[in-house]
Amino acid sequence: MIHAYKLGGRNIILDIASGAVHSVDDAAYDVICVYEDMREHEPPAGSGELKTLAKRITRHIEKKHPKLSEQDVLMILVDIELLISKGELFTKDSFSDALDGGKIGGGMANSFAPIKALCLNVAHTCNMSCAYCFAKGGFENSTEQKLMPQETANKALEFLVSNSGGRKTLDIDFFGGEPLLNWQVCKDTVAYARRLEKETDKKFRFTLTTNGLLIDDDVISFANREFHNVVFSLDGRPDIHDKMRTVPGGGGSYGEILPKIKKFVKERREKGYYIRGTFTKENIDFSNDILHIADIGFGEISLEPVVTKHKNPLGFTMDDLTGLLGEYDKLALEMQRRKAIDKGFNFYHFMLDLTSGPCIHKRIAGCGVGTEYLAVTPNGELYPCHQFIGDDKMKMGDVWQGVTNRKLLSEFAVCGIYSKEECSCCWARFYCSGGCAANAYHDTGSISGIYKFGCELFKRRIENAIMLQVP
Repeated sequence: MIHAYKLGGRNIILDIASGAVHSVDDAAYDVICVYEDMREHEPPAGSGELKTLAKRITRHIEKKHPKLSEQDVLMILVDIELLISKGELFTKDSFSDALDGGKIGGGMANSFAPIKALCLNVAHTCNMSCAYCFAKGGFENSTEQKLMPQETANKALEFLVSNSGGRKTLDIDFFGGEPLLNWQVCKDTVAYARRLEKETDKKFRFTLTTNGLLIDDDVISFANREFHNVVFSLDGRPDIHDKMRTVPGGGGSYGEILPKIKKFVKERREKGYYIRGTFTKENIDFSNDILHIADIGFGEISLEPVVTKHKNPLGFTMDDLTGLLGEYDKLALEMQRRKAIDKGFNFYHFMLDLTSGPCIHKRIAGCGVGTEYLAVTPNGELYPCHQFIGDDKMKMGDVWQGVTNRKLLSEFAVCGIYSKEECSCCWARFYCSGGCAANAYHDTGSISGIYKFGCELFKRRIENAIMLQVP
């Protein structure tokens, strides 16, 4: 199976199972596009069969390519057969055969898999009131406001170590709400992790996700010494950001946080960071927000489409799809132009490793939500990820008793591209791994569902990501 498309002035052929990418001229593109139907994935043919096939294909495309001879088509077919023999074109998807009993998790449905990461929600409170906040409009009116006690944070680390199996590197994301509202616990948790490293054969990596309001010299110094990555929330242009990301009582935050984030990033030097924003129906022209962020000096950028409940005025509908896809195309072409003049930047959704990429397990099963990755509430409760917190049906256990909801664990363990009929024949399946389980759940009511709007956005992002790497 192949995916053939034209974008950015290029004719691109993606061999889905092998991941091989071919940039071809117009004639080869059209020959390849009709080849699959005519040959039905037959093994490499002899020269006589190829001549017959060349004659048929020439007749099929002669109106489009009147100057293309049978000999020209034959030479293209010879190249096609060579690529087939090398496993780089029309490759069979054999990965499902490698699964353990057909289960994505290799038997994980009946036993707990080694965990690699925890999202510590150290603060279920926030000093902002963002319009699209996943916490049902913000924390300021919530009955769930709470800071994680140190005892709970320490127990979460112990739980992770005990259930990490042979994994050597373990990841912790300090999340919220706003984690800097519980900054001392973050610092003391890092200190406890360093103690555990000396007692165990483990290494901890830390990430901080912050809205930036409480950044000060202590936060910058400590995080730049101890944290593997820092994620800053910024939505783009000042008017867009201030409309969406307000402080309680009203008022924007752009002017206050930008100097702090700039200082933080400058002092991180070569250490990891990225600007992470959200775009909504208020800024369908979101490529301008990404370019604004790049223009003010940030080179690592992610801007995500909002996912809301149905009929939320900030959310998208299928009527918005064409415009949003066009924004990704517009962004890719501008990134291409900037790279040529040495002013490039990285956009998270266009970052793609065509030479190796993630292992096949990750391509099939995804991010590890609900199996290798869990979120911890201030009370120590375990959820598949932060987007499920508060939904009692999705509670998996707690850091004291461990994962007790084995039924839910089983559902996540087998959730992947081969458990979803729509995914099994989709050309993008090895890049999205079945999509975000939380988005599917909130849109369809099932983690095995398909968030169709998100699928269309993802496919266009991947097409652009591949195009940007094609010479």
